[in-house]
Amino acid sequence: MAFDFGVSSACYYPKLTEEALETAGQAGFQNVELFLNSFSELTDDFVAHLKAIRDRYGMNIVSVHPFFSFAESFFLFSTYERRYQDILQLYDRFFQVTAQLGAKIFVIHGVKTIAQFDDEEYCRRFRQLMDMGAQYGVRVCQENVVLHRSESPQYLKEMRDYLGKDFGVVLDIKQARRSKYSPYDFLELLHDDIAHVHISDYNDKLDCIPPLKGEFDFPEFFRTMQNYGYSGKYIIELYKWSYRDEGEIVDAYEKLLKITSQIC
Repeated sequence: MAFDFGVSSACYYPKLTEEALETAGQAGFQNVELFLNSFSELTDDFVAHLKAIRDRYGMNIVSVHPFFSFAESFFLFSTYERRYQDILQLYDRFFQVTAQLGAKIFVIHGVKTIAQFDDEEYCRRFRQLMDMGAQYGVRVCQENVVLHRSESPQYLKEMRDYLGKDFGVVLDIKQARRSKYSPYDFLELLHDDIAHVHISDYNDKLDCIPPLKGEFDFPEFFRTMQNYGYSGKYIIELYKWSYRDEGEIVDAYEKLLKITSQIC
C-alpha cells in the first residue's frame, strides 16, 4: 500500500490563501489541505483563481478547513435556534466551495468542552451537516481538538455509534498530544473511521514541529495505519512558529517518502 503525503496551507499562514497554495505548488506538493480564511474567499471569482493555481501545478486539494472553527460552539452548536439556522447558509456555501475545489473532506472542530449543549443534539446537528455536505459529494468529518469534546477518543466513539458508518474522523497528532492522549488511543476505537490525518512531531519543549525532527515514532505509526488498511492522505500541518524556514517542510516531506518506501 502506497503512502500519500501532502501539506496544509496552514503551514504558510498568514500568507494570503492564494499565495499559500502557490507556495505549496512551487514546493512540489501534489496534495494540499486548504484553509479558507475570510468571507471574500468564498466568492466564485476567488474560487476560480484558486482552481487556476491548483491546475497550474497539477495539485489535488483534498480537504478544506473553514475559518469559522473558532466560533462553531457559538453558531452551529448554539441553543439559540435562529443563529443556528442562519449559519447553516454559510456552511452550505462552504460545502459548495469545497466541492468546486475538488476536495472530498471538510473539517469540523465542533463544540467546546465548556459549552452547555446536549450531546444528542450535537450529534443530530452534526448529522444535518453531514447530510448537507453529502449533497455536494463532501464528507463532513470531526477533528480531535484540545479543549473540545472531540479531544476524547471515547466521545468520538459515541458520536460514531450514534451517527453510523458515514461518520469520519480527522486524526491530528499534535491535538492528541495537547489533550494528553496518544494517537493510538484514537486508532484503537476508531481505526475504521479515520478519513484524514494531520501529522507533525514534538519534543519535550514543543508540541508541534516538522515530522521526523522530534520524538514521535513515525515508522511504527505508518506500519500501524497500514495494518488497519488506512488509504487516506497524511497532511503535514504546522504553524509558522513551528519551523525556521519553509525548506524544512519540504525536507520533512522528502524524508517521509524515504522512510515509507521502506515500509511498502
